[in-house]
Amino acid sequence: MKRFRRHGQESQRDRLKQELFQFSKTVEHGFPHQPSALGFSPSLQLLAIGTRSGAIKLYGAPGVEFMGLHEENAAVTQVHFLPHQVELVTLLDDNSLHMWTLRAHKGLSELLEIGRFTLTGPPGAPPSVTRVTAVLAHSSGELLLLGTEGGHVFVVEVPGFRELEERNISLDQVSSSVPDDYIGRRNLEHVEALQENPVNPNQVVIGYGRGLMVIWDLETQRAVQHIPATQQLESVWWTEDGSHILSSHSDGSYCRWSVGGEDSKDEEEKSDIPYGHFPCKAISKIVQLPTANGPPFLVFSGGMPRASYGDRHCISVIHSKTHVALDFTSRIIDFFVIRDGPQHTGDPSALVVLVEEELVVIDLQTEGWPVIQTPYLVPLHSSAITCSHHVSSIPLKLWERVIAAGELQLTHYSKKPWPITGGQNLAPDPPQRDLLLTGHEDGTVRFWDASGVCLYPMYKLSTAGVFHTDTDPNDNMNQGTEGEWPPFRKVGCFDPYSDDPRLGIQKIHLCKYSGYLIVAGTAGQILVLELNDEEAEQTVEAKVVDLLQGQEGFRWKGHTRLDVREEPVLFPPGFQPFALVQCQPPAVVTALTLHSEWKLVAFGTSHGFGLYDYQQKNNVFVKCTLNPSDQLAMEGPLSRVKSIKKSLRQSFRRIRRSRVSLRKHHVNNAAKLQEANARLEAELAEMELAPVQRKIEARSSDDSFTGLVRTLYFADTFLSDSSHNTPSLWAGTNGGSVFAYMLRLPPVEHRTDEPITAHPAKEIQLMHRAPVVGIVVLDGHGAPLPEPLEVAHDLSRSPDMQGSHHLLVVSEEQFKVFTLPKVSAKMKLKLTAIDGSRVRRVGVAWFGSSRSEDYGESGLVVLTNQGDVHVVSLPSVKMQVQYPCIRREDVSGIASCVFTKHGQGFYLISPSEFERFSLSTRCLVEPRCLVELPAHSASPTQHRPQPDGSSQLQSLSLTFLEADVGNNISALVLDMKWC
Repeated sequence: MKRFRRHGQESQRDRLKQELFQFSKTVEHGFPHQPSALGFSPSLQLLAIGTRSGAIKLYGAPGVEFMGLHEENAAVTQVHFLPHQVELVTLLDDNSLHMWTLRAHKGLSELLEIGRFTLTGPPGAPPSVTRVTAVLAHSSGELLLLGTEGGHVFVVEVPGFRELEERNISLDQVSSSVPDDYIGRRNLEHVEALQENPVNPNQVVIGYGRGLMVIWDLETQRAVQHIPATQQLESVWWTEDGSHILSSHSDGSYCRWSVGGEDSKDEEEKSDIPYGHFPCKAISKIVQLPTANGPPFLVFSGGMPRASYGDRHCISVIHSKTHVALDFTSRIIDFFVIRDGPQHTGDPSALVVLVEEELVVIDLQTEGWPVIQTPYLVPLHSSAITCSHHVSSIPLKLWERVIAAGELQLTHYSKKPWPITGGQNLAPDPPQRDLLLTGHEDGTVRFWDASGVCLYPMYKLSTAGVFHTDTDPNDNMNQGTEGEWPPFRKVGCFDPYSDDPRLGIQKIHLCKYSGYLIVAGTAGQILVLELNDEEAEQTVEAKVVDLLQGQEGFRWKGHTRLDVREEPVLFPPGFQPFALVQCQPPAVVTALTLHSEWKLVAFGTSHGFGLYDYQQKNNVFVKCTLNPSDQLAMEGPLSRVKSIKKSLRQSFRRIRRSRVSLRKHHVNNAAKLQEANARLEAELAEMELAPVQRKIEARSSDDSFTGLVRTLYFADTFLSDSSHNTPSLWAGTNGGSVFAYMLRLPPVEHRTDEPITAHPAKEIQLMHRAPVVGIVVLDGHGAPLPEPLEVAHDLSRSPDMQGSHHLLVVSEEQFKVFTLPKVSAKMKLKLTAIDGSRVRRVGVAWFGSSRSEDYGESGLVVLTNQGDVHVVSLPSVKMQVQYPCIRREDVSGIASCVFTKHGQGFYLISPSEFERFSLSTRCLVEPRCLVELPAHSASPTQHRPQPDGSSQLQSLSLTFLEADVGNNISALVLDMKWC
């Protein structure tokens, strides 16, 4: 009977787990790491980005996002949408072609791979014969033309990837038609470019690497015109009226060639070098688009004078008398131009540029050609991310004030709406307003709207203005000056250079009810800020706190503190600092918490912790936790990293000032440097938090960094006896110690003049001495205590102060519950004993039932060094569920993880991307979108122009083929017969 009852209870518990917990990775926020290819569909209004890791990402209107991943670990080199269809083709650097489609399923679109293909040459042929270098998706939607390294052009039928051998264009066919005086001087080399005649789909131009261009008729299978350029070819562009071809070349020139009539071999080559006469770099791509009532737009990338500006990444835009060289901060991958009108054949409206570290969109219809703010693909890593903080359920008033402050920072952006509008976002409106705050290496804190699929930038706070730094106002060589040639204009916000690494933000805490914000940095600085809707000029005085408390025999060998500006500083509307605490020694702040109702801030470093009263601007107390045998804590572990990073930054600043051509080599390595910096920071965090590989048994108290403060926690609970609750501060260290201080707060009417006092109340030393990573006090009902001011705003019930409270101490190796106020052990869960894991991140979350709106449970969310996520029940401290989340080798990803209050989480999968995941069945944020062909778009079954010039549809047969095409789905093949 007991066994039956126990089995029934277990079944009921399993059902409850299914209602509460479900793990899924939902969406990736930020900018794709190492982009390598760009595509755009005017008819679908979708943007596609391929990466070096084989990912393919599609973006439309805000909230419309798709992602696919090639099975091959190869870079995507080209992306092409089939005209007027929902298919696209990708080319990888392993020479494989892949067909993708957006298939509707249950009212939502899915990105699926439906086929793959690799060109095969004749037996014994070298690989260059079939190595694809150029791809043309024909306007018929049925053909792909593939130019190769061997100079051949293969014609492939899609979507089935069937090679049409009889229509291939061999190098011999082309060579035999080329005039002898040209072919005798050089070979043709590889196919560099393929372009279709906009007014005659029978004709394509084949551009060869050595410069020759051949206009080929697909129907008659012969060359109709030869264009004998003499410079190395980079790209071609056929003008919209079909009358001219533009070619760009490796010497920084471009040429305009007439099309039509007899062979124009005698036409004189007329080249224009926009930035000559000195040697220039190649113009890698050129585009010319007409306007209804004026001269055309000419857009090209590259072409800069090699000696003076060869290190610049530029796209030049010329229209009428306006000429601008847009100067980007990283290497240009590709660009395209969006046009007005329902058929997208009107005036150019926006220039979209993909560079290595960001996406930049230029408004071409507003005077000055301003940048359009991107609603997604924002470079999170414009300065390297150093920490993150998530705040759920932001009150509307605070939300609106943050938005208003952020809008004042966007006055230089275009007012035009986002020009990429494809698809429909069918996701429900977010149930709450969520903020993600990211701290950065340059001392900035960025506020992101994390409520939905798009991580949208709201506001940026800079703390550098409080301090004197090495910033040189003339350091930026990219800003153009009037009359300068070339006419440079810096665009983009990616700037990996930090003028002073001590500015880096390490900890953030925001109170959503009071609007107070606390940020702490690398050099022991803690800033207290409040939200102000008006600008204010004020002096920020530093309160220096000695965490060593006069202990002798210790000498700080790390970096110095930042110099605070003594003169008043004008702060813009937004969060403005009014108090500053400076720790001595100026070590990294490792723990931070805020109690806005008590007006208190607690902070900790590797030397100790302190309590600061920001209402009276006084320090309440300081506790030194430094172990006398711990000399490493005095060396300043950051100083070892800092010396390397500082020298690198100084080198970069010297390079930027000198304008020498060698800068290109270093800037190309900027991404590698930033990735290395991120890994150094992660390894440092591991070194600080876990300096040695721990064993399960108890450790020696002589271990390094035992005094490092890992966690701080405010609680109104029972410390002296079970009948009188009192405010308290709890601190946990790396050596397994827990300190509790009883706080006496004066009455409200005397809060401004009577001092707060603190007295040591409890001290716990864990037997195994594992680092303490979390502290939680549970009320009489076993629920975690509410946040400060949460009850006052009627957003939480008052904690139960009748029953006995419990203290939950989370170490890296176990969860242990103590009774209060006696602090006697009640129960524990040993995580290490289960699988040898160590706790790296911990947070409290609420999990609502998917079946009942009224039911939910609080749980402890835990991330381990194995990359697994666990949910532990409260107050029983039992393991609920366990899911693999992050690769155990991804140290920086584990170190960057942050949990939300509703069972979600974020972690960095690259320096520029957050992966979002959910453990909750109720709280999910994921793309839900639908892409359909627009009604006015030319359908594959309606009057599709054919290579023979006819467009009348005679018969159409539909055949469903069941085929294993990667996903074992049904592919719809259109078999068309034309007269």
